[in-house]
Amino acid sequence: MSGACKIEVSGVTKCFKRNGKKVLALRETSLSVEEGRFATIIGPSGCGKSTLFNIIAGLLPPSTGEVSADGQSIVGKAGYVGYMLQKDMLLPWRTILDNIILGLEVRGVPRAQSVERALPLMEKYGLKGFDKHYPSELSGGMRQRAALLRTLLYDRDIILLDEPFGALDAQTRLAMQNWLLQIWRDFKKTVLFVTHDIDEAIYLSDDIYVFSSRPGRIKCKINVNLERPRKTEDMTSGKFMELKHHLLDLLVVKRAEEAEQA
Repeated sequence: MSGACKIEVSGVTKCFKRNGKKVLALRETSLSVEEGRFATIIGPSGCGKSTLFNIIAGLLPPSTGEVSADGQSIVGKAGYVGYMLQKDMLLPWRTILDNIILGLEVRGVPRAQSVERALPLMEKYGLKGFDKHYPSELSGGMRQRAALLRTLLYDRDIILLDEPFGALDAQTRLAMQNWLLQIWRDFKKTVLFVTHDIDEAIYLSDDIYVFSSRPGRIKCKINVNLERPRKTEDMTSGKFMELKHHLLDLLVVKRAEEAEQA
């Protein structure tokens, strides 16, 4: 499930002004994700992962560098990618169906056509019968399903997922990981994912980018050589555990090196 480069970040930095002083949030960062691949970024809290996502999504301008998709610059172009945050951001006054079709509504798609597209997806991906419910009536996992379907229906080839399962309990989180992999296989989107959970990163990904501490930058890229489709029992396999220890070593060593340089 790979091909040409779908999204590329080249030499991106971000500097903010706070109290009259410049604060470097993101050091020179470059990455590229091939079409149809699932890439994940891991790193310590506050290292600039979300800042990078906001730049890719066109919500923040980079201080330097370039972001391109399909070979075209998307700097400052909001709406080119689908973007889902850790919080589901469902509107409490709208039904689940109306939340799911919100992106289509913003794009000017007629309601009848939007509903026609949404209902089969709700049925297939575990939300059948919840179309007239409100967010307060659903569990955290169900709300995240609705939020992801909303992102999917926005109909962009590239999807950014910023810790979408971080607030869920372990059992629900694993169920959502498997659900996400099913959707990814079905729709063949290019995914860039952020998580603090190394197990989650390995289980979901084709490639893992390791971020440094703030101001963040990508220190290395690791290829996940585990067969697909992934199964829960893979998480206790020798290959999985070997890769987990390698990533833990990278994170610990890099933090120690950065502390010495500080």
